[in-house]
Amino acid sequence: MSENSRLPPQVQERLLRLQQLQQTLQSVLNQKQQIEVELMEVEQALSELEKMAEDTIIYKSIGSLLVRTNKTKITGELNEKKELLNMRVKVLSKQEERLRGQIKDLQAKIQKDLRPITPP
Repeated sequence: MSENSRLPPQVQERLLRLQQLQQTLQSVLNQKQQIEVELMEVEQALSELEKMAEDTIIYKSIGSLLVRTNKTKITGELNEKKELLNMRVKVLSKQEERLRGQIKDLQAKIQKDLRPITPP
């Protein structure tokens, strides 16, 4: 007989919910990491653009094409993208915080459920 089959249904449900929350948290952390990497790339590009003269010829990648653009236009686009990425990082950070709280609460409930009942 498996270990889970001897647990009360309520505890089994909580363990399943805990596993789901942990998977969701992992997904959120992965998304957040990807966005933070993208944000660093945007910040690096903006930093390099600051060093360039206004009349420097700049190309941006659109799919498999390189398209000529100007410094002002690309700086505006990158700043917009940076704002959006920062907002997404904030949203994911709040999700992460909420999930961590739910996981902590659920772990406490499971530990309480599994604690042997001692007679008074």
